[in-house]
Amino acid sequence: MINKKYTRYIFLLGLGCTFHAASAQEQPSLKRRADQLYTQYKYADAASIYLKLVDTKKPKLTDLERLADCYQKMNDYEAAENWYARVIQDPDSKAENLIKYGAILKSNSRYTEAKKVLKSYADKTGDVKRVTNEIAGCDSALVWMAKPTAHKIKNEAQVNTVLAEFGVFPNGNKILYTAEPDQGFLNRKDGRTGNPFLRIYTADRSADNSLSAKLIDKSRYNDENYHVGPIISNKKGDVLYVTRTYPGPSGEISKENKTKFRTNNLELYIYTAKNGKYEAVPFPYNEVKKYSVGHAALSQDEKILYFVSDMPGGLGNTDIWYCELQSDGSWGKPQNAGPAINTSQDEMFPNIGADGTLYYSSNGLPGMGGLDVFSVKGAKSNWSKPVNLRFPVNSPADDFAFITNIANEDAVMGYLSSNRRGGIGNDDIYSFSNIKPKMILALKGITLNKKTGETIDAAMVTLYANGRQIVAKQISSVGGTFFFELTKGTDYSVIGQKEKFYSDSATVSTKGLTRSDTLSVTLRLEPLFEIGKTIVLQNIHYDFDKDNIRKDAAKILDELVRIMRDNPTLEIELGSHTDSRGVDIYNLDLSQRRARSVVNYLVSRGISRTRLTAKGYGETQLLNRCENGVKCSEAEHQANRRTEFKIVKY
Repeated sequence: MINKKYTRYIFLLGLGCTFHAASAQEQPSLKRRADQLYTQYKYADAASIYLKLVDTKKPKLTDLERLADCYQKMNDYEAAENWYARVIQDPDSKAENLIKYGAILKSNSRYTEAKKVLKSYADKTGDVKRVTNEIAGCDSALVWMAKPTAHKIKNEAQVNTVLAEFGVFPNGNKILYTAEPDQGFLNRKDGRTGNPFLRIYTADRSADNSLSAKLIDKSRYNDENYHVGPIISNKKGDVLYVTRTYPGPSGEISKENKTKFRTNNLELYIYTAKNGKYEAVPFPYNEVKKYSVGHAALSQDEKILYFVSDMPGGLGNTDIWYCELQSDGSWGKPQNAGPAINTSQDEMFPNIGADGTLYYSSNGLPGMGGLDVFSVKGAKSNWSKPVNLRFPVNSPADDFAFITNIANEDAVMGYLSSNRRGGIGNDDIYSFSNIKPKMILALKGITLNKKTGETIDAAMVTLYANGRQIVAKQISSVGGTFFFELTKGTDYSVIGQKEKFYSDSATVSTKGLTRSDTLSVTLRLEPLFEIGKTIVLQNIHYDFDKDNIRKDAAKILDELVRIMRDNPTLEIELGSHTDSRGVDIYNLDLSQRRARSVVNYLVSRGISRTRLTAKGYGETQLLNRCENGVKCSEAEHQANRRTEFKIVKY
C-alpha cells in the first residue's frame, strides 16, 4: 500500500491524476464541506474551514487531526507541529498520532523533542520496533547537524520558482529537469495540487554547475495530457527514458466519504532518435492497470536499467528494480534489487555515479526526516550497506534526485532536489560541491540567562543562512558555549531556544572578510516563569491606522507561537500600545483591535484562545515623556508604539 504522506509527490508514486467521480448532492454543512474538501485533496481550502471549527473551548479531535494533516500535506510543517501538539493533548488521542507528531518534529529539526515523543509511543504501545529507525535517525541527525560535511549547497534561484522543480539530468553544457510550468502550458492543472502538470525543461549549465536560461522543452515527449518527468538519457544522447502518467481511463478507483476518485499510475517510455525525430515505445513491463513504473537510471555500461515500482513481489511501498539488456537489444524480466537497499517503506530516484555508486532516496532507513539520500556500492541485487550522506546533503525535509556530474581529486559536484526550509518554492533544485576552503571562518558564542547573567547549558542553537535555511544545529555545552564553521560571503542569523525561556537571536556576516577569522555572539534568553513579567515583542509594526498583521510582524509572532507551543501551561496577555498622537479614545480602540488581531493570529497558528487575553492600552502606558502636546521625535513616538506580552500563568 502506498504511503499517503508522499501523495504530493505525484511523480513518485503513481497517483498521477485525480478525477472527481461522484459526490453527495445536498448542500453540505460547514463540517461536511471541510471533510469533502479534505477527501478531494484540497487541503488549503479544507484547512480554512477546520480553523473555524476548532476555535472553541472543546474542539472535536477529528477536526484537530485533519487540520494538522492538512498543514502537513501543504508542507507547512511549523503549523502542522502546532496543531499536532494540540492533538496529542486530547485524552482520546490515539497512539498513532504520536508517530505523526514525531515525524513532524523531525521535519522541523526538533530531534530531541521527536525522540521523546517516539519513545512515549513505544512506552504506550509496547511496539518498540515501529519507531526504532526513527529514534536512531534522531540521534544521528543531532550529530550530523553539529558537524556538517564539507558539501556546500546552493539554491539554483535562476531556475527555481514558487512551484516544483526537481530531477536534474546533466546533458553536456545543459541540463534536463522536471518542473511545474510557472506559465500556462496546455491550460491544464492537476486536481490534487492545483498546479500545472509536470513538464520537461532545459537550462544552461556553467563550469561551476550554476544554472540559467531555462526553457520548456519542445520535444515530442512533452506532448502529453498529464505529468511528464523525470527524464534521463544514454551517454550518446539518442535514447531517452521518460516517466509519465498514463493518460487513459483505466486506473484504481478509491472511495472516501461517499466520493469516488480515480488514480492513474506511472509508466516508463523509451524515446529513440531516428532521422531527427523521436520514436516512442512503451517499456515492456508497464502495467498501468495494476502498478507504476518510473524513475529510470542506467548503469555506466548501459547494460542494466534500474527503475522504481510498486509492482507485486516488492519488499515495501515502492522498491528499486532492474532489468538486464539482452543480446537482441530488449530488456529482460524485472528483478528486485534486494533487501540490502529496499525496505518496507519507499525507495525512489536511483542515479548511478561515474564510479558506479548507486545514489537513491529512502524513508525506510534511519535518517533526518522525510526522504534521505543514501549511497551503496555494487550492482543488480548485490549491494554494500547503505550510507547516509548526512547533513547538509540531507535535511529534515525530503531530499532526493542526487546526481554527480563532476568528480576528481579537487572536487565532487552535482545536483539534488529538496523541499527544505529556506527554498524558493515547493521542491527546488540545488547544486552542491565539496571543494576544500582556502579560508577558515567560524562563529563562537555563549548562551546566558538574561536576568541573572548565568550561563545556560543545553540550549538548542540553530545557525541559519539566507533567511530560514538551516546550516547547522547543536546543543550548547556545559558553560553555555557553541561553535559553528562559516562560509565566506554569507549573511547568517543564529537563534538560541530553551524551554522556560524566551529565545534570543543575533546576526553576523562574513561578507567582506578576506582572511580567516572567528566571530563572536552572546545570546541572552529571557526567563518565562515569572508571573507578571512583561516582554516587548520587537519590530511588530502596523500600517498607519490599520490593525491587520503584516508579513514582517507574522514572522516575529511565529516565535511567540513556538514559545506558547513548547510551554503548554503558559498563559499570557497580549498588550498593544499607541503613541499619544490622535484622539485618546480612538487610540484605545485601535490598540484593542490590534491586540485582538495578534490573538487571532496566534489562534490561527494552533494556540488555544483560552490561553490568550487581548488588551488595548492606547496611550495610557507611555514609556517616555511624549504625552499629549509634548513635541517629540519620530523615534521617541515609535518607542511607545509597541506590542508586548505579560505572563499571566505558568
